[in-house]
Amino acid sequence: MGEARRRADQGLPPRQINKSKSKDSSPRVVSWLPITVNQKNQFYAITTRGAWIGIAALLIFWIVVRFVGPAAGWWVPADAR
Repeated sequence: MGEARRRADQGLPPRQINKSKSKDSSPRVVSWLPITVNQKNQFYAITTRGAWIGIAALLIFWIVVRFVGPAAGWWVPADAR
């Protein structure tokens, strides 16, 4: 038995679908631009996290190239004499 028929048999009103969950109700950054304040804050958070990941990856890469590779005998730095 379907949900609508069961509710009708029990004398209950039809189920109301809540459509407000999918819509972002925060104000827009600029009235003519379809970007909301929540989307702007989410963009800032994602790009900041990405920047820190990039900085950490660059640091790890530098440590491997400068210290780990020469210590393991994989290559010799150009400034080593």
